[in-house]
Amino acid sequence: MRITSSAFGILLLLVFLSSAQAGYDFFYFVLQWPGSNCDTSSGCCYPSYGKPPSNFGIHGLWPNYNNSSYPANCDPNNPFNISQIQDLVTSLRTNWPSLACPSIDSTSYWQHEWNKHGTCSESVMNQHAYFQVNLNLKSRIKLLQYLQSAGITPNNEFYSLTNIKTAIKAGVGHTPWIQCNKNAAGTYQLYQVYICIDHSGTVLIDCPVYPTRGGCSTSSIQFPSFVGQHGKTSPLETTFNEKGSIEK
Repeated sequence: MRITSSAFGILLLLVFLSSAQAGYDFFYFVLQWPGSNCDTSSGCCYPSYGKPPSNFGIHGLWPNYNNSSYPANCDPNNPFNISQIQDLVTSLRTNWPSLACPSIDSTSYWQHEWNKHGTCSESVMNQHAYFQVNLNLKSRIKLLQYLQSAGITPNNEFYSLTNIKTAIKAGVGHTPWIQCNKNAAGTYQLYQVYICIDHSGTVLIDCPVYPTRGGCSTSSIQFPSFVGQHGKTSPLETTFNEKGSIEK
């Protein structure tokens, strides 16, 4: 059977697209404020090993394409294996806690993030490297310090979204994307911060694109308080600790 030039061209295009979709262009490194996670109508539960610290926690390192789409669940033959990251578990518990209900030890959270997102970066980093890179980025990007230096503190007050972005940009050198959620009263609050990272997972970059949904539909947002481990009991602990929450 002869293949026409047009059919051959289409075949090459399909091969190219398939190859392109197997990779990615950059990462979103996503950090989450625990106070906003807990201060919702569904609430949160603290990990079985204790309350997280009063700091931003890791949500994940997510491969993305420059066209706003993203790969997911790229390699079912390389599932999460806790034995490969055993030396990182103590640090992960502090820096990457789950706030899902019922209380868990966060292992299933890390499993979800590796299986859905990490496997799509395995051409660049293996499982251990993926979690180590997340911890390295968390250590480098001191979000709470940048915000507090600009007078933006988690005290239930409202702050300009522009000022929040400006404070973070002063620290990381690039404009972040801010995701809000709503508390039980419907108030927009600072929830997650997206920082863009290059293909290698090591260099902070300007975001090629920003997420198309989940932003803040207001110019002023609340920064909820949260007293973490080794601190006094937070009002959120008794109000929300036993209510349900859905992990992303």
